[in-house]
Amino acid sequence: MEHRSTIQEVAKRAGVSNSTVSRVLNKNYPVKEETRKRVEEAIEALQFKPNLLARSLIQDKSHTIGILTPSIENLFFSQVVKGIDRHTRPQDYITFLCTTDGDPGNERRMLDTLLNRSVDGIIVIDPQTENVKSGLYEKVGRRIPLVLVNGWYKGVDCNYVLNDEVAGAVEALGHFLREGHRRIAFLRGNRSHSYDVKEEAYREFLAEEGLEPKGGQVLRIADGNGQETVEQARRAVREALGDRQGTFDALLCCNDWMALGALRAVRELKLVPGREISIMGFDNTLISEIADIPISTVDHHMTRLGQTAAQRLFEVIGEPKQKTRKIIMQTDLVIRST
Repeated sequence: MEHRSTIQEVAKRAGVSNSTVSRVLNKNYPVKEETRKRVEEAIEALQFKPNLLARSLIQDKSHTIGILTPSIENLFFSQVVKGIDRHTRPQDYITFLCTTDGDPGNERRMLDTLLNRSVDGIIVIDPQTENVKSGLYEKVGRRIPLVLVNGWYKGVDCNYVLNDEVAGAVEALGHFLREGHRRIAFLRGNRSHSYDVKEEAYREFLAEEGLEPKGGQVLRIADGNGQETVEQARRAVREALGDRQGTFDALLCCNDWMALGALRAVRELKLVPGREISIMGFDNTLISEIADIPISTVDHHMTRLGQTAAQRLFEVIGEPKQKTRKIIMQTDLVIRST
């Protein structure tokens, strides 16, 4: 069995005490430059690797972050996770990533798992509405640093980092109007706070523009975040459009997976995207850019969203008793061929 060097061996080689080696490792007390160099040279020569579990017990920190996300198939979530990782890695933190499939029960069980692993903080991407409304996350946030991404609910006191999804939806709908569309449909998945927010913005916009009730139509599919979303969206749009004399000439989709499915349905019906019917996605994932016909979409700036969430989490880790904040980030419209 390969010998694992100890802190005592490092101290002996460097000619210092064990506590001095510990100070160099933890960077929690000043050490003379000459002494620090001797310790670092001894660490390198002996290939010493600190026992992370022991360090976590001493420091009362695990140097781990938990992330809960509905999916990693939906590139929106993957990009947010990438942004989180960009911020946590330079801090010498590692992440535990848990996928919940958008199920409230799974989300609660995964949350318990992370708490039992003594993570230093948790970021929840698109938390399930019932778990937010129940006060679950408000309670967790009193125990451990916590940030919710795109899951704000009025009256629930948590740290939030949010895209302005209402502004993004309204900008997309306004673009449809400027292009002369008056029969605008909305495509969403079954269960998500994000979908609810967008649908509410959609209904309010149509009402303000005098387009309800005839001008609006809400299409709903079972899933919103997996690859099956594309096929479900294709079938829903194909059925709604019928024999090409459908009830809408523009479609706002809750994400780019749905927009891709809608695009396939439109092409099957020999309609011209962007001319006979306009399609708008949401998120600006790679899917929207590399589709056969590039898809217009609302840019969420996903990586920046994740970085901001991680930055906020570390602020709370450093100062747990500070007041909660709601950080709202802007979206941008990306017009392509649809």
